[in-house]
Amino acid sequence: MPPVRIASLVPSSTEMLFALGLGDSVVAVTHECDYPPQAAQRAHLTNSVIEGDLSAAEIDAAVRERTQRGEALYELDEELLEALAPDLIVTQAVCEVCAVSYEEVKAVASRLPSPPEVISLDPTTFGEVLGDIPRLALGAGAEDQGAALVEEAGRRIDAVVHAVEGAGRPRVAALEWLDPVFIGGHWVPQMIELAGGEDVLGFAGERSRTAEWPEVQAARPEVIVSMPCGYATERAAEEALGARERLAGIGARVAAVDASAYFSRPGPRLVDGVELMAHLLHPQRVGAPPPGRFAWLDVGNPAPVT
Repeated sequence: MPPVRIASLVPSSTEMLFALGLGDSVVAVTHECDYPPQAAQRAHLTNSVIEGDLSAAEIDAAVRERTQRGEALYELDEELLEALAPDLIVTQAVCEVCAVSYEEVKAVASRLPSPPEVISLDPTTFGEVLGDIPRLALGAGAEDQGAALVEEAGRRIDAVVHAVEGAGRPRVAALEWLDPVFIGGHWVPQMIELAGGEDVLGFAGERSRTAEWPEVQAARPEVIVSMPCGYATERAAEEALGARERLAGIGARVAAVDASAYFSRPGPRLVDGVELMAHLLHPQRVGAPPPGRFAWLDVGNPAPVT
């Protein structure tokens, strides 16, 4: 019998569950689960121990300090979890700064009066993200919906690949953080490739990594995409403009994107991210996404994309 009560401890899995038509079965989410909007109305099982009003550098320092001490970045409300009595908990282990640790979730689940099943979604590539859809659908008793969602995603990706076929591939640098600089890894380089670009700094399937500004400049990107993890377009633009002098010296066009929605979270909306990236790189071939998903920035050297 499929589970009827699901607790999602990762925003991406929350999005996936709702996309599978299982929103009514989701009884609890994290404090960061904001899509679809109705997800935010579910009970919140977590909160962050990092203060919210910090600069990018201060957030990075706080995260490094706590992780180096082996301290958690999130708190899990075990009492509320027990009261909600879920049949299934969905979590992840791919990123220690993105959610409650997998080991803590397993330990808490084992202490509940009726221990629920725990599924951990840990994709590192774009293909694995799509592969998690039928896996979660199977565990939640929604196999048909999972197959349909994957088929739709494949159709949309194929349409992008066909649209950019034969076009030149702009050199792209995806910056997942700007102070310090982090180069986007995991699925981001594949998204850029599918969108008709060449990622000059990231490595597909590998963790995001730190870099220095001279390395970014030496890679000679034609397009730099500001996609700070967890930030929407406005904040991504603010972070990029805060590094205006560094970016201006590189001589690339600079765009800010809604990373939280379309690049950071390994869920169904990564497909939207591929379409968005394809428009940035090949606007004559791929139509513009809805307003608010990206913004071109004037950093003092708006070099054209060829």
